[in-house]
Amino acid sequence: QVQLVESGGGSVQAGGSLRLSCAASGSTYNTLGWFRHVPGKEREGVAAIKSGGITRYADSVKGRFTISKDNAKNTLYLQMNSLKPEDTAMYYCAAAQTYGGFWYVPFQRNEYTYWGQGTQVTVSS
Repeated sequence: QVQLVESGGGSVQAGGSLRLSCAASGSTYNTLGWFRHVPGKEREGVAAIKSGGITRYADSVKGRFTISKDNAKNTLYLQMNSLKPEDTAMYYCAAAQTYGGFWYVPFQRNEYTYWGQGTQVTVSS
C-alpha cells in the first residue's frame, strides 16, 4: 500500500513560481508522477520520475517545470516556474510500479495505481 499527500498549491500571478510537494509512504512503486486535471478535460501527465532518476515531461511544461525526489525524505517535488494561466488545475501525485524497459517512464493515468487527494494551483493573468 502507498499513501501520497500533496502540498504546496496556491494562487500565483502569471510568470510566478510554485513548488509542489508529495510525501510518499510505502515501497511498492518505482515511479512517481504528477498529473493535473481541469474539469471537462482528461487528467494529463505533467512530469514523472523513475528510480534511477529518469524523467519525463509533457511538452507543455518542458523548460519550465522540474520534477525531483528526495529519497531520504520520501518526498516528490515539482518546481513550477514561469507559470501560465493554462497551468491552472488540480495537481495530483501518483505512484506506479512499472515493468517496462529501463528507459520507459509511464505517463498514462491508467498506468498509476496510487493517487493523492490533489492540490489546487491557480494562475491569474
